[in-house]
Amino acid sequence: MHIHEYQAKDVLRSYGVPVPDGFAAMDADEAKAAAGKLPGPVFVVKAQIHAGGRGKGSFKELGADAGGGVRLARSADEVREHAAQMLNNTLVTVQTGPDGKQVNRLYVEAGSQIDKEFYLSLLVDRATGFTSFVVSTEGGMDIEAVAHETPEKILTLGVDPATGFMPHHGRAVAKALGLTGDLAKQAGALAGKLYTAFMARDMEMLEINPLVLTGDGELRCLDAKIGFDSNALPRHPDIAEMRDETEEDAKEIEASRHDLSYIALDGDIGCMVNGAGLAMGTMDIIKYHGGAPANFLDVGGGATAEKVAAAFKIITADPNVKGILVNIFGGIMRCDVIAEGIITAVKEVGLSVPLVVRLEGTNVAEGKKIIEESGLNVISADDLDDAAQKIVKAVGGSN
Repeated sequence: MHIHEYQAKDVLRSYGVPVPDGFAAMDADEAKAAAGKLPGPVFVVKAQIHAGGRGKGSFKELGADAGGGVRLARSADEVREHAAQMLNNTLVTVQTGPDGKQVNRLYVEAGSQIDKEFYLSLLVDRATGFTSFVVSTEGGMDIEAVAHETPEKILTLGVDPATGFMPHHGRAVAKALGLTGDLAKQAGALAGKLYTAFMARDMEMLEINPLVLTGDGELRCLDAKIGFDSNALPRHPDIAEMRDETEEDAKEIEASRHDLSYIALDGDIGCMVNGAGLAMGTMDIIKYHGGAPANFLDVGGGATAEKVAAAFKIITADPNVKGILVNIFGGIMRCDVIAEGIITAVKEVGLSVPLVVRLEGTNVAEGKKIIEESGLNVISADDLDDAAQKIVKAVGGSN
């Protein structure tokens, strides 16, 4: 689960992490009032969406010359003017895609004099099991270009969970940032506070870009992006309350309510599979035969007919879906349960696109019989390769 920048800074502030003062605003008047609470004379007005590249983005309704999603203002009235332009309009960035995201809230922040920008993040390194710092002296809006063109300028420093954060980790972060003296001490202390927050709040990713050196010689987190482990949210009800469902795909929200693992993709072949590995393999073979999956969907090993029906409805709710592939290998999951769920869903929502079903495993004969006797227009497949070829052909793919 991701949260907005202003929420991330509230979390970090509670751990003593240095961040600029600022206030969230939901309308232009509230933005102007927020500026009145800050010292000035420079303010920063930031669009709050779950996507990066806001500063270089542009608003669909305003044109490229109107300014992006991060703007400077030198008076409270100018803050209000920017806010009125940005709110309820669609911001397009390199991470939103061409459709963009509507800006429903802003963050008005005190301006900072910036002498130097750095990059600092923490994430879970799946290969080592460590929490790792990712550090670069080249922070700012072009960090993606740094990663692509000069990857040697990005360093990774792992922290063994058996020891946790130690003073030498802080010194290593400071060295990687090229800092000495008092700034090195600041960097070490900052790294320790970020690590503490990361572990205490079950974060999956914490990104500070940029971390800045201000004109008065202070390190400050000028931006913050946090992603949390959704499985740990029951331990953090205050974090769960920060969820902004307007920033998420409606189908993914519905899937989470039914305990389904669903991720929307850009293709046109809907997939319903049991097991994450089998789901990945199914998407791969669809691509191999020239198709494009519209989603990742794992119904799990012990799904009920109701859960399967919910999964089918979520797939058909995607207007981009031109065909559906159901691929079930029954172990704990019984093929007859899958068949009953499919029939229930089709009767409720109808079937207007080709449907290919491949069933194998527990109660496969019963499952196939249920579908055959249902009168549904279903294309049966003998194995996964056969199923992929048939659905790609049915939707007019290159196979």
